[in-house]
Amino acid sequence: MPIRSSRGRAGAYRAVWQWPLRSPVRLAVTVVVLGGLVFGLVSLGGSGGAASGGLVAGGGSGGNRWDSGSSGVSATPTPTLLPPVPELTPEALPVSQAPQQALETARVWASAWVNHPDGMTSQQWVAGLRPYTTDEFLGVLASVDPSNVPASRVTGPATPTRVAPKSIEVTVPTDTLTLRILIVDTEAGWKVSRYDRA
Repeated sequence: MPIRSSRGRAGAYRAVWQWPLRSPVRLAVTVVVLGGLVFGLVSLGGSGGAASGGLVAGGGSGGNRWDSGSSGVSATPTPTLLPPVPELTPEALPVSQAPQQALETARVWASAWVNHPDGMTSQQWVAGLRPYTTDEFLGVLASVDPSNVPASRVTGPATPTRVAPKSIEVTVPTDTLTLRILIVDTEAGWKVSRYDRA
């Protein structure tokens, strides 16, 4: 049946939702009726079988949501067990197994790091480090001003402190500080990926 109103469908809908707002008594009656409906649906939702989603489908089972029969459904959920995850610790090798190519890379890189005569630009300094440095670390080194490098010469050999199958950490002494250098095995050979003061 079509809605026949002087203001059309919108006027009919407006009359429905404005009806409770026309007096305090109508508003109170509407709130009580809506509250009763919500309470009834919530209380009925707690009884009934699990297959019906909690709604009464006919003859609930005494307020229990779970089937007490032999369906195997438990009233308390059991947690899912995940497989154990092995601890992620790098495989440590004896310091004596440090590859000579990695130690040579550390020595040559440290020599290039301390080589910064007056007037050398950052680009020239990074170009000297490029053959021995990973591409990712070159971006970090590009922001370094070579005049801020305190050392001017290497004073000793590269000494391994930690060795793993694909990485090695070495210390290289200079005239002002000791460098701690991390060298990693890349597809292009051993490259420096980090340095710090020891």
